[in-house]
Amino acid sequence: MSTVSLNEKQVNRGITVISIVIPIVVAVLFGVRIPDVEPLSFLPPIYASINGLTAVLLVAAVWAIKNEKRQLHQRLMTTCIALSLVFLIMYVAYHMTSDSTPFGGEGWVRYVYYFILITHILLSIAIIPLVLHTYARAYLKNFERHKKLARITFPIWLYVAVTGVIVYLMISPYYSY
Repeated sequence: MSTVSLNEKQVNRGITVISIVIPIVVAVLFGVRIPDVEPLSFLPPIYASINGLTAVLLVAAVWAIKNEKRQLHQRLMTTCIALSLVFLIMYVAYHMTSDSTPFGGEGWVRYVYYFILITHILLSIAIIPLVLHTYARAYLKNFERHKKLARITFPIWLYVAVTGVIVYLMISPYYSY
């Protein structure tokens, strides 16, 4: 007999669907251009700041749980998820109204940029089910399994948030405002 409850199985199925649908929808929307709309060129520094704030709040959430401030930890993590959703909406909106900006750096900086960008993109896809499973385990009060998965989820999510800021800082000189 399985130790995973029916409720958790349903949640896991929902997480699987969401984890597949989000990257597909984002990829499809990247190919959509909204004609006759002013480019949302003001968004990149805003969504880069959201990434930075998410990184700070992730660290604060770890501090909170290590200091047994469970409710603060829960609020911070919920805020991080909300910020990630706001980031995603802004990011897609920007790309639906603006042409992609090519990176103009040369030499070794170009390789560093593309390494950071590619790992950022791949891990931003991988982090979706990790965050949702980690959050669901806490929500379902399965704290031991939550804690085990959080040890994997936290550094990856932090990497995605920090590299989002780095990618923005590296490409921002090449934006045409």
